[in-house]
Amino acid sequence: MAERHSAEELVVLLGTPTAESSRLCALSVTSGDPSWAGALAGVALALPVYHITEEEVKRQIPPGDYEQQVALMEMVIDVAEIAAAVKAVRESGGV
Repeated sequence: MAERHSAEELVVLLGTPTAESSRLCALSVTSGDPSWAGALAGVALALPVYHITEEEVKRQIPPGDYEQQVALMEMVIDVAEIAAAVKAVRESGGV
């Protein structure tokens, strides 16, 4: 998709369960796989990335759908820590 569309046309939406896994995934789609083990090693896609529980995203999902699909996960993960990790990557451009 990143080869067919510009970064302005795409958003990566994560549903990862921890801050560290969220940070790793966010880095992978912004500046390339930091572990240099995956398909995105050295490939800086510079895509905007958000977590499904971030308020900017949550506000755009119908409340019933969010409740049915995400609310249970939201109760057992550290939403604030995950949001902070993804936001830090997003704002730094993956650096």
